[in-house]
Amino acid sequence: MSDTPEDHRSGFVTFVGRPNVGKSTLTNALVGEKVAITSDKPQTTRRAIRGILNRPAGQLVIVDTPGIHKPRTLLGERLNSLVEQVLGDVDVIGFCVPATEKIGPGDRRIAQSLDGYGRAKKVAIVTKTDAASRDQIGERLLEVDALREDWAAVIPISALTAEQLDVLTDELLRLMPTGPALYGEDVVTDESTEDRIAEMIREAALEGVRDELPHSIAVTIEDISPREDSDLTDVFANIVVERDSQKAIIIGRKGSRLADVGRRSRAEIEPLLGTRVFLSLHVRVAKEWQRDPKQLGRLGF
Repeated sequence: MSDTPEDHRSGFVTFVGRPNVGKSTLTNALVGEKVAITSDKPQTTRRAIRGILNRPAGQLVIVDTPGIHKPRTLLGERLNSLVEQVLGDVDVIGFCVPATEKIGPGDRRIAQSLDGYGRAKKVAIVTKTDAASRDQIGERLLEVDALREDWAAVIPISALTAEQLDVLTDELLRLMPTGPALYGEDVVTDESTEDRIAEMIREAALEGVRDELPHSIAVTIEDISPREDSDLTDVFANIVVERDSQKAIIIGRKGSRLADVGRRSRAEIEPLLGTRVFLSLHVRVAKEWQRDPKQLGRLGF
């Protein structure tokens, strides 16, 4: 006999919207742990990252995906097709718009594109309410409500202050099919430790860089190994960029920037591994990797 109650619900939800509407921040807030890196740079998310939220009533598997954008490289095309694949598979799509910005053509285009995913229920989410006035929130709710006629719900939330997150969770669970949990109760993500560490290093490397450089940064892990007779773990990683000029920016004057990236990422990696970490970062150039199918394959895209 299964212990799962008959009305237990489980399924997949993904959040869509323009870059920077707060999808990864919302994923982390719902899961209650950082499973997706966040940055104010567009296209920070590059994979479908699953975060798992458990409640007595059910289990939500939140799939964090890249923002939908007009692709300028082969990497961009692959990220868009990844999003389309996820949208075709999930039970619920949450369409996110920030309370602080008026609805624009990009929002309208994405809302309209949801017609192509008939099996998923749609929920509209107005994000970043902590940074908006009551009038702005009211205005945004009316604007987003008018975008489609088939919203199952329209919910204003703040991932930062956790306002209304319980309302959103209850609504998403209500919309899920009945069924047993898809992951164990103690699982918060299906990302490997190696992938999570690579993302933490990339997040630190994204801090403070401008213009095109964020798109050009990738991270690979060479080795993670605990030292014998020590509480240290050695982590060897590469930060990959496309040009020598970018390598110089990442390293910084007398290596100051790279040291800073190491410091910031180590502070995230140590709690994850539960040990002190010796982090060795090497910056290497893979020319125009975003446009090269072979290089993209090697970097996992």
